[in-house]
Amino acid sequence: MEIIFWAITVVVTAQMLFVIWNLRHLPRLMVFEAGRQWLDENDAALDNRPKLSVLIPARNEVDRIADCIAGVLADPSPHIEVLVLDDRSEDGTAELVRQAGDGDPRLQLITGEEPPPDWMGKSYACWQLAQRAQGQWWLFLDADVRVGPNGLAVLLNAALEQGNGLITGFPKQITETWLEKLIVPLMNFVIACHLPIKLVRDSHDPRFVAAHGACMLIHKDSYWSFGGHAAFRAHLVDDMQMAKAVKMANQPVALVNICDHLSMRMYTDAHSVWNGYKKNIYAGVGRNPIVLFGMLVFYMFMYVIPALTVFVSIGCYAIVGVNGLATDLFVLSLVSWLIGLLIKTIIDWRYLLSWGHALWLPVSILLLISIAIASWWASKDGRGYTWKGRTYQ
Repeated sequence: MEIIFWAITVVVTAQMLFVIWNLRHLPRLMVFEAGRQWLDENDAALDNRPKLSVLIPARNEVDRIADCIAGVLADPSPHIEVLVLDDRSEDGTAELVRQAGDGDPRLQLITGEEPPPDWMGKSYACWQLAQRAQGQWWLFLDADVRVGPNGLAVLLNAALEQGNGLITGFPKQITETWLEKLIVPLMNFVIACHLPIKLVRDSHDPRFVAAHGACMLIHKDSYWSFGGHAAFRAHLVDDMQMAKAVKMANQPVALVNICDHLSMRMYTDAHSVWNGYKKNIYAGVGRNPIVLFGMLVFYMFMYVIPALTVFVSIGCYAIVGVNGLATDLFVLSLVSWLIGLLIKTIIDWRYLLSWGHALWLPVSILLLISIAIASWWASKDGRGYTWKGRTYQ
């Protein structure tokens, strides 16, 4: 038993060192001068066409779309077009888009078509937007994203430096309800703990990718080089598939830290958190049950068992007193637990989240395991996943 806890301590320590090294390779975007100049200057060669197309698929986003549009249109550049596709909304999204535009000629509202049977809803919405986009760079933006001052210029600064390909990043996550706080920040945790971020940019291997569909800035030529969303029309996790497709087309991909400039609240209640992650987790590991359950076992041993052992040991001390073996297990499990909390604290700090989230890491992991099992089971029993009124397999 003691050797198991020694192994956990060694592995979680190695994990912490990897995270510290890994996050050093996540560029924090702060410079915007070149992007600002490019957005504002006239270019006769473009024949007055827009330079940047902001493409927003929107389905039942009446509570969030106005703030998204306001943030984008706050940029003064005349060389921006904002295309919003109303994806068969049933809550008045289209009317709110018209009001939010307030007559700004840069905004266009597109009425979306029902997706064909072999298309996922969001991918088909993005595909329709791509048919209308005229800019050199296209920013696929989710309706719940809030763009801060010079946010577009900061992204374009990185894009112009890269030249083509894809720039993507995780916006700062706004969380309010208890399940949001426990689950949503684990996106950043998983990436920082397992994906060598340096290889996202430096390797041509499509296995080394990460992307967030809320913010995907891609050069138009790079988009068409792999056939656009049609290339992965039936895949649930379209953002990861796009990143892989860009790499397979020999185009560069960069994962960057955009938390200073973009923020979002992905989910607004426990039900949407559960269903949103349930839809994506199993598809995100390629529907491979061995990979899924291997990761869950790893997380259980690294981040849950040490905390449980600490509390069990304290209970045993209160009943039977200090025991030599129990003391060793207590110390090892306490060290492992504290290192795990430190890992979470470092990652949350990097993504501008409250350090207090880290204290609940064992609970977060248990909930993540529960959602992951539900995600696997929904695929296995054929019920599929329901999201925004549509059912997916």
